[in-house]
Amino acid sequence: MRRQSVSQHLALLDDAGLVTSIRDGRRKLHYLNAVPIHEIQQRWIWKFEEPTLAVLASVKRHAEESFMTTQQTGVVPDYVYTTYIRATPDQVWEALTDPEITARYWGHAQTSDWRVGSRVDHVRTDGSGVVDVSGRVIETDRPRRLVFGFGDPIAAADPDAEISVVAFDIEQGSDIVKLTVTHTNLQSPDDLRDISQGWPAVLANLKTLLETGDVLPQEPWTLG
Repeated sequence: MRRQSVSQHLALLDDAGLVTSIRDGRRKLHYLNAVPIHEIQQRWIWKFEEPTLAVLASVKRHAEESFMTTQQTGVVPDYVYTTYIRATPDQVWEALTDPEITARYWGHAQTSDWRVGSRVDHVRTDGSGVVDVSGRVIETDRPRRLVFGFGDPIAAADPDAEISVVAFDIEQGSDIVKLTVTHTNLQSPDDLRDISQGWPAVLANLKTLLETGDVLPQEPWTLG
C-alpha cells in the first residue's frame, strides 16, 4: 500500500475518532482508540452475539468438564453420532452388513453371518486379506438395531478381553432414516479422538452412496 493511501486511511479513522494522533517531533504517532469500538459493541452488537456466545461458552464448559473427568477418573465418555439419510431402513441395514457395499464406502469389507455370537471382521479391500478390526455380534434386530464388538482382532478372540462396542440404531421417518451410531467401552482418549474423526467420514460416504448411487470423489478420512 502506498504511503499516500495509508495517510488517507488514517485520516478517515482519525475523523471517526477511532485513532488518536500525537506529534513526536517530526513523527506522527497513531494509537487505537478502543472506546468508540466498545460503545458500538455495547449499544448494537451485544444483543446479537450474546446468545451465540452463551452457546459457545456452554460447549467450552462441557468439553472442559468431559476432559477433566477423563483425566481424573480414566473413564472415557461414549461417542454418539447421528445422521439422516434418504433411504429405507432395509437399504441402510444392507449398507451396514453387506461386505461388497461396505467395501465401497468404508475402505473395508465388513464380513459376518450376523448371527448373535458370530465373528465380525473388518477386512482391507486392497487384496491383502488383512483384518484390522474384529468383534462378536451382540445384538441383531433387522432393520432396526445392530450391535457388535469393535477392537483388535487378537483381543476379539479372547472372550475375557474388553473391547469397544458399536451400536447402530435405525429409525424410520416419513421419507428418511435416522441412523445413530453409539460407540462405547472406549479404552483411551486416543481411541475417542480417532473414532471421532472416523465415524463422521465413514457415515458421510455411506449417506452419499445411498442417496446418489456413488461414494464421495475423495475418501473423506484422508482429509484428516
